[in-house]
Amino acid sequence: MDYDLKIVGGCIVDGTGRERFRGDIAIKDGRIAAIGEISGKGAQTIDAGGLIVAPGFVDIHTHYDAQIMWDRMLSISPWHGVTTAVMGNCGFGVAPTRPEHRGLILRTLEKVEGMSVEALEAGLGKTWPFESFPQYLDAIERQGSAINVAVLVGHTPVRFYVMGEEATERHARPDELARMRELVREALTAGAIGFATSKAATHVGYGGRPVPSRAAEVSEIFALAGVLGEVGSGIFQATVGKELFLDEFAQIARATGRPVTWTAMLTGLSLGSGDHREQLRRSEELAAEGLPIFPQVTPRALMFDYQFKQPFLFEPMSLFKPVAAADLDAKRRIYADPSFRAGFAELMERGARESFRSAFAKTIISQFGPDPKLEERLLIDVSRERKVKPTDMALDLALATNLEARFRMPVANHDEAEVERLLKSACTVIGLSDAGAHASQLCDACLPTYLLGHWVREKGALPLEEAVRKLSSRPAEVFGLSDRGLIALGRPADIVVFDPTTIGSGKIRRIFDLPSGADRLVADAVGVEAVVVNGKVVRQSNHDTFNSSASVMPGRLLRHGRADA
Repeated sequence: MDYDLKIVGGCIVDGTGRERFRGDIAIKDGRIAAIGEISGKGAQTIDAGGLIVAPGFVDIHTHYDAQIMWDRMLSISPWHGVTTAVMGNCGFGVAPTRPEHRGLILRTLEKVEGMSVEALEAGLGKTWPFESFPQYLDAIERQGSAINVAVLVGHTPVRFYVMGEEATERHARPDELARMRELVREALTAGAIGFATSKAATHVGYGGRPVPSRAAEVSEIFALAGVLGEVGSGIFQATVGKELFLDEFAQIARATGRPVTWTAMLTGLSLGSGDHREQLRRSEELAAEGLPIFPQVTPRALMFDYQFKQPFLFEPMSLFKPVAAADLDAKRRIYADPSFRAGFAELMERGARESFRSAFAKTIISQFGPDPKLEERLLIDVSRERKVKPTDMALDLALATNLEARFRMPVANHDEAEVERLLKSACTVIGLSDAGAHASQLCDACLPTYLLGHWVREKGALPLEEAVRKLSSRPAEVFGLSDRGLIALGRPADIVVFDPTTIGSGKIRRIFDLPSGADRLVADAVGVEAVVVNGKVVRQSNHDTFNSSASVMPGRLLRHGRADA
């Protein structure tokens, strides 16, 4: 055969943003060998008639750092056309980690990234195949994966490695900072694509302690980011906080000459530098100055799934303080109390801030065992039918299931007119799928198919060619993934074939397939016909063509942003 794989009869959208064109693609030895009219034969052929052939999508914000050790398919990302994932975001990860600190890392991931510690322990086992960051990269390479991965080195594991449990409590001494700089340099030399940290007030670890990066002085962050400039490679990624935002990012970009990306610019949230409108204005000013600072945005509302036995979205409200301290029986008594119900209704009708009230009005009933027909319906619609207040409806459903009923509520990014502005800005980059994290609370790994289905086909807000660029070459360029994101001769053959008339994300559903039987939320892809990674078909007609027991997997570790680095 002339080629290993041919994709014939499709419309090619090459990732540059230019207009689509008809043509075939031939693949040999994992790379694109020909584009256009191709006469040679392929050992395998995909008929793409009536379909779009695009570069595989690049997801720059995932948390598969632990999952990759037990799930070589990195599900569910390939379902939605993702062929490259970046791990280690927000300064979290599993390396470097001393054996005696493994429990610290797992309990931190449990609290801050919503991961089941039982699943983590079962999946990683008692003996990890790595301690240092270079050993972790080697372990990923030995393990193999269905899709390509690139890894950021995280501030939290680096700080734990040097300071132990005190990393959550105090500033670093000069000798400790010097050692942390050595570890970051070691990671970058081994192939890390950058350094990540967090100053987000919401990042609270085990025992209510701040995660280690939050206990660091900003000068420590500057010193660690400085290693990027000294080495001359890598991106600085941060989850923002009061001490670390646009002014500090500008300082880091100027001092190091390296790109900066931050999480996340969301409508409805103020982050110390004004709301998203002010953040966008300032970000566009910095871009006009030539500074490579890229806010991450998402096309999806930030939806959290919760139960009233753990009503974490409401716990900051004084009305819910007795709830937070109560056991299950006491919670049920509180929720049945007319005075509590009156107070809850008052909050959601008038008392809470407008953005929260607006979010509550969009609450979806995500799980209700006694009557599954209510699932995936708006709470407000069901309450109108039954002529009760939405707050009473929620509490009635909760009490009817011993507080097991689940609800899904958008906490930010649900003003679509404003989201559209963020998506279209030339300075932003699409990210924040959080794939692998918050598994039982949200599912945004379906971000690419949602963008193409909702924002391109349904709303017409973006041309298809531009949306594909934003999912492929744009994130690859920002993160320095220099051989990904385009369909071009000689490039690695990472390709997704999809139907533009049906592409989209299915309903979110809960499954129990994590180690130890822990649950997670998933969403099936619609209209994704084939996913190709380095010339191998990893998914076709909504079925994996590889499994975790395969001896060789097609994904590659992108050291320094390239498979051959």
